[in-house]
Amino acid sequence: MAGTDRQRTLIAEGPAIILVEPQLPENIGMVARAMANFGLAELRLVKPREQFPNDKARSAASKADHIIDAARVYDDLRSAIKDLHFVYATTARERDAFKQVRGPVEAGQVLRQRFKQGEKTGILFGRERFGLNNDEVSLADELVTFPVNPAFSSLNIAQAVLLMSYEWMKSGLERPTDTAFRGPELEPAPKEQLQGFFNHLEDALQARGYFRPMARKEIMANNLRGVLTRAGFSDSELKLLRGVLVSLDYFSPKTPRGSGAPEGRKREKSPAKKTSGELPGDE
Repeated sequence: MAGTDRQRTLIAEGPAIILVEPQLPENIGMVARAMANFGLAELRLVKPREQFPNDKARSAASKADHIIDAARVYDDLRSAIKDLHFVYATTARERDAFKQVRGPVEAGQVLRQRFKQGEKTGILFGRERFGLNNDEVSLADELVTFPVNPAFSSLNIAQAVLLMSYEWMKSGLERPTDTAFRGPELEPAPKEQLQGFFNHLEDALQARGYFRPMARKEIMANNLRGVLTRAGFSDSELKLLRGVLVSLDYFSPKTPRGSGAPEGRKREKSPAKKTSGELPGDE
């Protein structure tokens, strides 16, 4: 499967995901996949409508077999949560209960803190059709709800689990903006290189009649410098762009690159080797 890497360490920790009377085995499988994406591993099922384990659930789990294989089935909710220290109940509507209500970001942080303290925690998710009833909600310590469209607040159960699983994973990052991998760290080019690129670009545009009327050339050139300065180009990026300009200077549709240098632009070949600083297209 795309995105899976069996050579890397599999994260498997955090709160238990508890599904109350799930109806479709495919939904159970998609929940398992969402959990695996963000490092959760403990799935508890309270009275699933269809027998479990189930091949449909396994297929929908998309290789999250470790979660399907370890999932436990319970006859009632009290049995499913009896060993837990703290439980959230998810809900899309207001409840008449004296319980703290948190958003997913704060709930993820609370779960992470309790996890660090060695507590066992869980998150309750209700039925696909109507969620959790009031008796089931009363067994939870706090409620968690999502900032959704008030006129269309119904979430697929796998979507709801995905949101909470994501916030759980994010709560363990050193910085909330961290990502799984980063692009290359590029240092800005020295001003001398940037100025050389400006001059090269200005000459190329001048040769093609870009600056019209000529009385506005200085303003137009300054505007271009303002735009290009804001980009913060690196040395390698400027070399790439100057290579493009060199190609535009040398070649045209009548004499495309690869067909040899156009008439009037040929230069005598020097027996000396090219210097490492020579730009792409300088041949």
